[in-house]
Amino acid sequence: MFSGNRMCRAIKTNPDVSWTSPWWSLVWNDFWGTPLTHSGSHKSYRPLTVLTYRLNHLFGELDPLGYHVVNVFLHFLATALFGHLASRLFRRRAVPTLVATFTFAVHPIHTEAVAGIVGRADILASIFFLLALRSYMAYLDLDASDQFKCDTSRTSKLLKRWWFLSLTVLSAFLSMLSKEHGLTVLGVCAVTDLLLVSRLRLRDLFSSHIFERGAGSSRGVQYEGVMVLVVGFLGILALRLSIMGAKTPEFSPADNPAADSDSVVLRTLTFFYLPVFNFFLLLMPAVLSFDWSMDAIPPVSSPWDVRAWLSAFVYLLLLYWGWGILDALQRRKEQEPERVERNGSTAVIHAPLVVSHGFPWDTLDVSVMGLALLLFPFVPASNLFFYVGFVVAERVLYIPSMGYCLLLALGFHLLQSKTESVPGKRILHLALVGLLLLFSVRTLVRNRDWASEESLYRSGILVNPPKAYGNLANILSAQGNKEDAERAYKLALSYRSNMADVHYNLGILYQETKRYEEAIQSYRLAIQFRPRMAMAHLNLGLVLGLLDRKEEAMEVYLHCSTLDVSGLKDPRTHEATKSLYNMLGEAHFKKGDLNEAEKWYLEALKAKPDHVPAHLTYGKLLAKLNRVEEADALFQRALKLVPEDSTVHQHYGQFLSERDRAEEAARHYVKAAESAPSEYEIIFNAANTLRQAGRNQDAEAFYRKAEATSHLNLGAMLHVNGKLEAAEESYLAALRLKPDDPITKTNLQKLRQLQGKKSKGGSSER
Repeated sequence: MFSGNRMCRAIKTNPDVSWTSPWWSLVWNDFWGTPLTHSGSHKSYRPLTVLTYRLNHLFGELDPLGYHVVNVFLHFLATALFGHLASRLFRRRAVPTLVATFTFAVHPIHTEAVAGIVGRADILASIFFLLALRSYMAYLDLDASDQFKCDTSRTSKLLKRWWFLSLTVLSAFLSMLSKEHGLTVLGVCAVTDLLLVSRLRLRDLFSSHIFERGAGSSRGVQYEGVMVLVVGFLGILALRLSIMGAKTPEFSPADNPAADSDSVVLRTLTFFYLPVFNFFLLLMPAVLSFDWSMDAIPPVSSPWDVRAWLSAFVYLLLLYWGWGILDALQRRKEQEPERVERNGSTAVIHAPLVVSHGFPWDTLDVSVMGLALLLFPFVPASNLFFYVGFVVAERVLYIPSMGYCLLLALGFHLLQSKTESVPGKRILHLALVGLLLLFSVRTLVRNRDWASEESLYRSGILVNPPKAYGNLANILSAQGNKEDAERAYKLALSYRSNMADVHYNLGILYQETKRYEEAIQSYRLAIQFRPRMAMAHLNLGLVLGLLDRKEEAMEVYLHCSTLDVSGLKDPRTHEATKSLYNMLGEAHFKKGDLNEAEKWYLEALKAKPDHVPAHLTYGKLLAKLNRVEEADALFQRALKLVPEDSTVHQHYGQFLSERDRAEEAARHYVKAAESAPSEYEIIFNAANTLRQAGRNQDAEAFYRKAEATSHLNLGAMLHVNGKLEAAEESYLAALRLKPDDPITKTNLQKLRQLQGKKSKGGSSER
């Protein structure tokens, strides 16, 4: 397991994982540490999962091993709980129970959930999901067992019933706090009650006696548990929506292209096909990918597409199977055990076992539970009721795979029971062993893909080349392999040219290698495809500034100030990002919009209280607004942060000089000149302030230093331009004014060495 992009967002850059952040932030922030009310929040609310990350961070900080160990342990726990459920449903038959449990344990579709740190949300949700289901079954068992008892106190029965019901709703709530679709367990519980225990038929829903006390039932009303489930579901859902806020999450069209389509036909056909595609991933997980976004699964745009016909066939088969189950349930209802009253207690006379449409009673329960587990937890990810930010996510199939494993075990059990010959049974057993071995080997191979970011992204090239190459390029760039990274970025863009992130990252690469013109082009393309991409604006402004294109840079910064930059997080450009607010302030300051400039300077200091440039620029603004005391305090605070910085002394000296505090100004200019002895402007300003302070002798000395520095700088330019004799005269003039200056002496020595080489070259030619 590795520290991938999702781990970076969920762990490394998530402030809620660190113990320095307050506990209450877990309640109000999303899974990635962004406030739920923020416009950039994905509304993924999983505080319980983040809490486990926080505990991991406490004991092992960012070491991936600790996170991986916890994930493996949680998968073991989920497997054990699922094995217990399978044992109950198969009435403790060893073979089908083991088939279901081992299939769940080694299914390759689980690799992402177990090997990827973000997948912990699905495993944790499944644990509480199974605990909720187990609690509700205990409630149903209690009700059934009480039918034979007449000596149990009414209060005791009531307390037991409500204890298990409360535990069910609480576990469902905890499952939802781990991942959103955990709440669907209440639907599975309701199906268990209505279809398998209460024997509800469709026409019963319209009966006036539905809420009457059931004969022989210990529950207050016939569907007491179901009503608690409904109330619990609505209450938890209302709480979840209120915490999320009124706004729905916004997703990139590339994450779910069909959701962004204007075609009703395309959206309908595609979204009906995706559940079928997910089912085939469970059935045959040969090809897996870390990302199925963009056009990894091309949308179904025509009814004549073979995938549309495949979807129709699967849904018809599902309807036929469902109808058979409902028919079997009705026949079971008709042959329900006869109840007779004996001395106030209820005795039960069991009817004989019957078979209808191939559904014996002991397998009917497994069929219903298998379908419920397969379908209900998948509904939130299906796009059929609301859009989600992905097309396919393998980790989302962790809970639905329980239904698949139950149905697979049921199929094996039925085949085995109908196979009478010994060779036939051996072939069946060998096929099962072969399937489990194939699943195990595929899981091992897939785990190798998840061993590192590079191996994972390389494994995804076949399925999603633009996304895989783009992510692979990021890894190669971070490794210092710039040539291969550039090649990978360009390959990604060759598949999909409108990926703003890839253009932006390519711009970063060009910027790091000082290919500034190419960087500008990449940043502009990133902005073209995502106009509100603040980081692209920021870096474009930085590069324009490096090329001394100040006016263009200021225009970019001014436009950037209109964007939402509050959520900027980019480790590669951290140094630039922390200066963004200050740059925006400078842009507004030069424009003359002082109030807007002050707002951004305050944001800069809020984001980084020890950011020295923000102190200086904000101090200049306050001085212009004649808020002298506040400005003075800012300059002095900057001096405390960097006491020897020549720039701070220079700016403070300028501020003091403008306030006619010549003596103080001179002191700071002299300090600045001592720190930067080759800066002509600083030395000249020091001479001026010394003269204003009446320190004429010191002023004269600094004027000579300034003149010497001027000669030195002129000599250096002449030296570079090849005018050696004129450069020598300037160096000698500088030494006359400042005889012991080491820089001038060094430059003059290099000049004369160059003159000597040229002189020897001329002699040899003659």
